[in-house]
Amino acid sequence: MTLEVRAVAELPPDERAALFDRDAGVAGARDDAREIVERVRTEGDVAVREYCRELDGVEVGNLDVTDDAERAYDAIDAEVRDAIETAAENVREFHERQVPEDWRASFGGASGGGAADGKTAGGDGGAAESGHRELGRRFRPLERVGVYAPGGTAAYPSSVVMGVVPAKVAGVEHVALVTPPAEEMNQVTLAAAHVADADRVYSIGGAQAIGALAYGTETVTPVRKIVGPGNRWTTAAKAEVRGDVDIDFLAGPSEILVLADGSADPGLVAADLLAQAEHDPNASVVAVTDDADFAAAVVDAVEARIDGRERSETIREALDADASGVLHARSMSEAVLFAEEYAAEHLSIQADDDEALLDRITNAGSVFLGPYTPVAAGDYASGTNHVLPTSGGARRYGGLSVDTFLRSTTVQRLDREGLADLAEPITTLAEAEGLEAHAESVRARFEADHTSGSGTDGDAG
Repeated sequence: MTLEVRAVAELPPDERAALFDRDAGVAGARDDAREIVERVRTEGDVAVREYCRELDGVEVGNLDVTDDAERAYDAIDAEVRDAIETAAENVREFHERQVPEDWRASFGGASGGGAADGKTAGGDGGAAESGHRELGRRFRPLERVGVYAPGGTAAYPSSVVMGVVPAKVAGVEHVALVTPPAEEMNQVTLAAAHVADADRVYSIGGAQAIGALAYGTETVTPVRKIVGPGNRWTTAAKAEVRGDVDIDFLAGPSEILVLADGSADPGLVAADLLAQAEHDPNASVVAVTDDADFAAAVVDAVEARIDGRERSETIREALDADASGVLHARSMSEAVLFAEEYAAEHLSIQADDDEALLDRITNAGSVFLGPYTPVAAGDYASGTNHVLPTSGGARRYGGLSVDTFLRSTTVQRLDREGLADLAEPITTLAEAEGLEAHAESVRARFEADHTSGSGTDGDAG
């Protein structure tokens, strides 16, 4: 039996640790990734080509395959091309709703004191006018970003769309895509790069691709931020370059938690578990329910659906892992508490009152509600992003979005009265911190002999 039902309340410490302490495997790959990144940093294209031969078994001609992407778009099957365009349009539409607007607002005079020299803001000893503070925030895109799209045992054109489209929506000028080389590059992945409007496409994978994006080579222009999923060496390389460039987050193998009650269809729950299990032998697939009979039915449905699948060996390896399982909770409240602690990359809620359960959930990368919302919808074409936090990262941050590619800057303007309103708390706090010059920078603006460059502010006294 690939899976067996276990009781949440009776999980021994080692089994709980396997479920909750999901490891991306980065630590064991750091040394190799560090060596690769450093060689690419110092030797550029020479090191990249050597690693393509050594690690990918490919003698790469042109590292830059941008022109091949346009040709691939014309060459692929029309049905696949239409599917990519539909997915890209849905992802674009969803992410356009995320674009923040610059704003400024006026704030009235704050309580807490008058001018630093003891006079009123008007300088005539009368009642002070309410000061004016204009505060705001503006958003600007990063100039250059890099997107990693995995290759290896499977090609991921969907990851191209998920990484490139939000960056373009955010207004990033230069979006570079890297994807592992092959004797024959995957034409659908290349076509997706064209549809998503990547500015450059490079045939480089693994830690060497991260090094090239971070530090640049003769061919690759360095970027300010690197995003996208990859294997543990790619993730370890992102950990190595973090600080010299920004990254999205350190993602591990794919994972799903299905939160279900007895009203759900065990066959559909099993289908969702199998879909994530086929990603990777290290994928984590878990279902938790308050119905013991339903839990047993899910186990039977999973077992009945494995044989005959192209990736059945990968599926069985993932299901056999300690990080996967079907769990029986004593109540839906216990099941929800488990889901909150688990903080799944993908949380599927298949229950009679899914909205009520959703209201009790805060820790999840992406949530899929109801029997007709498989995780595969978000993986490909619903419009949400599938680059999501794993290994409990959803407790601390969210998935890839337009925000990933933006910087925010605060803006402020105070008039004379506005500064006068704040002068006492500013100078008091500055002196409490021992920063006398900070306090003096406020007082200087109210000295009797100070003349403002503005005709409206005039002398303080």
